[in-house]
Amino acid sequence: MAAKTPVLFIHGLWLHATSWTPWVEKFDAAGYAASAPGWPGEPETVQLARENPESIAAHGVDDVVEHYATIIAELDTPPILVGHSFGGMIAQKLLGQGRGAAAIAIDAAQIKGVLPLPLSALRATLPVFRNPANRHRAVSLTAAQFRYAFGNAIDSAESDALFDRWVIPAPGKPLFEAAVANISPHSPLKVDTANATRGPLLLIMGGKDHTVPESITKATLKQYRHSDAVTEMLGFPDRGHSLTVDSGWPAVAEGALSWLATQSLSGESVHGRSGTGASVPAQPQGKPSLGTPTG
Repeated sequence: MAAKTPVLFIHGLWLHATSWTPWVEKFDAAGYAASAPGWPGEPETVQLARENPESIAAHGVDDVVEHYATIIAELDTPPILVGHSFGGMIAQKLLGQGRGAAAIAIDAAQIKGVLPLPLSALRATLPVFRNPANRHRAVSLTAAQFRYAFGNAIDSAESDALFDRWVIPAPGKPLFEAAVANISPHSPLKVDTANATRGPLLLIMGGKDHTVPESITKATLKQYRHSDAVTEMLGFPDRGHSLTVDSGWPAVAEGALSWLATQSLSGESVHGRSGTGASVPAQPQGKPSLGTPTG
């Protein structure tokens, strides 16, 4: 009996690892071996994370990448990496390092080299940047701030319910690192976008996302134009940054599973499959749009 392909879910800022639970269950049912470990120092529950914000404070991108690299090293075969927001950026970095069979980056934070910085993204991250000392702290959002940054494409009642269920303090350091990524020669947000032997990558974007607007994802796609590895983009025009946790999450998950099928990445172990080759059009649900690098 073939081993199940591991899938590693990586969350971003302000959402607890358990917010991936429905995805883990869905991917398990599809034949994968899914897991969603938290960031370094992250308590096991939302409540404990809220009560102990210092446990996750001061962790930067390199800390988080190394944390997941250690987890991956204990697996028998390279996992499929699925990340949201900063988790999507981290998934790309791990994929570029050859640590994943494939990656799906959902509304991923910008990598080094991405220049657009829309005003909505600045406003969404203002709770961190308003105080320079937050670089070394864990910062919480209010329900209103969460609604702007995550829940703007859903009704206020659902946004508030998601805030109550999943939101935790987040370290400010990754955002400060992102702010200077393009002027820092050794930025931790640098990804090996030219790697032609990595596994396939899918970038998913929400058309109404305030935190990671479409322009950031489209600019990210262009960073991969010098690689022959599969790199594709999938858009959900009516979705915001909460697309992995709100009531529309199944359509996004189905889109991810459909794309994995086009890459021959089923629930049976792929044993380090390479992602080189031409892009294959995906047929996911949710009336998405699909693109491949140009230029």
